[in-house]
Amino acid sequence: MALTLLSHEVSDLCIGKPPLRCLSAATATVADAIAALKSSDEPFLSVWSCNHEETDEDNKNKCDCECLGKICMADVICYLSKFDNNVLSLSSAFDASVSVLLLPKSRSIVVHVQSSCKLIEAIDLIIRGAQNLIVPIQTKPIAKRRQQKLLVRKNAVVSLTTTTTTHKNSRQFCWITQEDIIRFLLDSISVFSPLPSLSISDLGVINSTHTTLSVDYHSSAASAVSSISRAISDNISVAVVDTGCDQEDPRTALIGEISPMTLACCDETAAAAVATLSAGDLMSFIDGSGPPESLVRVVRNRLEERGMVGLISLVDSLSSGSSSSDEESPAGRTRMGVYGRSVSSAARMARKSVAIVCSRKSSLMAVMIQAIAHRVSYVWVIDEDGCLIGMVTFVDILKLFKRFLDDHN
Repeated sequence: MALTLLSHEVSDLCIGKPPLRCLSAATATVADAIAALKSSDEPFLSVWSCNHEETDEDNKNKCDCECLGKICMADVICYLSKFDNNVLSLSSAFDASVSVLLLPKSRSIVVHVQSSCKLIEAIDLIIRGAQNLIVPIQTKPIAKRRQQKLLVRKNAVVSLTTTTTTHKNSRQFCWITQEDIIRFLLDSISVFSPLPSLSISDLGVINSTHTTLSVDYHSSAASAVSSISRAISDNISVAVVDTGCDQEDPRTALIGEISPMTLACCDETAAAAVATLSAGDLMSFIDGSGPPESLVRVVRNRLEERGMVGLISLVDSLSSGSSSSDEESPAGRTRMGVYGRSVSSAARMARKSVAIVCSRKSSLMAVMIQAIAHRVSYVWVIDEDGCLIGMVTFVDILKLFKRFLDDHN
């Protein structure tokens, strides 16, 4: 049975996957990225470098199409939150190349593989740090023509001609995520018996607290920007904790989380909230049900008090741009704190600041199902008093499965 599982290729996981929407690192700007993200049903977009002009002596391309990384609205929010005092600097931030949104580890986060890549090889790549595996897909000519027509229609709404990149020989790609692999393995979970029924504590898959990212509930959200960026890079989240003042008890209570995926469902005005609110208030601001009006007023007042004219202009520009269409299209509002992306209402409501938790006694199977059900790649582990112990990630689980397969083959 294990041999059958290992014989699968990543192409088996690509069935039904849509082609990636791509941004050109050479031409797309931050403003283009924001427009593309708002018009996309997916939280992440890929950024590519494609040079088809340089050829060698054999008339073959020297530079092939390469995915440089992926971006989401959380990257935009972290980036814009740093431009607070100058309207001109904020304007230049929008005109900057989309490459400024890429994380330092971007090239290791996305990895190109062939469709014939074995599943076990894909698991190895994930364990070594990859979040997404870029896989070429075959598209029938009829489907290509239909997609080109759809692209022309979309150009009437968003100028995709300046934000998309054409791959050599009209190739298309999809990507495989950590969640895709976990879901695939879940269909053959009996292969890993008895691991699924054992507790995560007994299996030793809990990351200790020193490896997790956290911010105090009362600390400024701005102080967590670097942690949020690292959480995007590591495909996890930032724990919001209460450190307390009891020196005899060094434990920290888990209050909630600042999830990059929650931020990814917001619009760029959330940068103003990051720059002005505490970590605890930011959780409420970006929660799936939308920010309370009282917090919106707090953000605006603090922007004015601190002279953050750049972020004030950002908030005002989006508010004025949406006011004329609010009555006609409530779903399209882009006021501060209201979701500006085309994600479904169900997806928005699924993104909460409440942390997904389990106990040390939870079975591996329960944790896997819990993570998949909430569309996250990790689950926080807490003790009986609600204090943070650590987390279990998909990477931890894949490492466990990999050792099991190595021992039984």
